[in-house]
Amino acid sequence: MAVGTDDRLLQAEENFRALVDAVEEYAIFALDATGRVVSWNAGAQRIKGYTREEIIGKYFGCFYSPQDQAAGKPEWVLKTAARESRFMEEAKRIRKDGSSFWANVVVTAIRTPDGALQGFLKITRDVTERRHGGTRAGAEFGSRARTRTAPIPARGRP
Repeated sequence: MAVGTDDRLLQAEENFRALVDAVEEYAIFALDATGRVVSWNAGAQRIKGYTREEIIGKYFGCFYSPQDQAAGKPEWVLKTAARESRFMEEAKRIRKDGSSFWANVVVTAIRTPDGALQGFLKITRDVTERRHGGTRAGAEFGSRARTRTAPIPARGRP
């Protein structure tokens, strides 16, 4: 490759990393083939609570409850993503401070050109507010519907 092409590729890669890092509504990070965190964006820090320095090199199982860890769920997720190319779910995850949140999660297997598993890309969105808001909205709707369909007393009658 010509030097100019190398420079353009390097610049494109730096631009892409800056773009991913600027996304704050989604945790976007990469795992190696064993599940260790190898990249971490600003959204991941905001949602999960770990700084880049704290989490790089750590096993991603720390985002799961102790019960899910004991049941082998993190390993199962990676095996499923590796086998099917992608794993998606909406489930509880754990922040650094121990609090839980509802997460929409997509784990995508990353492969080399010859098909060998290189690692995984993980995208997580905190959907707690939507899930709780949906519950509240449903309760409000039910309450309003009951009020609107309650018998209306006839005028002039007790």
